[in-house]
Amino acid sequence: MGNFGFGKIVEAGFDETIKRVTEELSKEGFGVLTTIDVQATLKAKLDKDMKPYRILGACNPVLADQAIAAVPDIGLLLPCNVLVREDEEDRVHVEFMDPGAVLGLVDDARVDPLAGQVRQKLENVLAAL
Repeated sequence: MGNFGFGKIVEAGFDETIKRVTEELSKEGFGVLTTIDVQATLKAKLDKDMKPYRILGACNPVLADQAIAAVPDIGLLLPCNVLVREDEEDRVHVEFMDPGAVLGLVDDARVDPLAGQVRQKLENVLAAL
């Protein structure tokens, strides 16, 4: 994985992992605002078959509000993307966008502590899986 995310392979099926990730995000104050089913989209638009690949747009409203109050344009970098995907060996990966890497694009000291808080919450989700 690049320097823009972190994650792990989990010992569960794809659908069960989606459910567990959503539940664990909720425990950390995140809601899933968007779900992008890349597998279904590529099948519908390109008639291409691929393994399950879903992007969840997760948002913690309290932290998002603080970030937007500090830098109104920061919405361009929200929400936090969580990727759940199945590889060719049928292993399920859960990967999180690194908020420090993304929010590091913002040149504003008020955002750094928020990125750290978000990262910790996402690491808690990962540890619970």
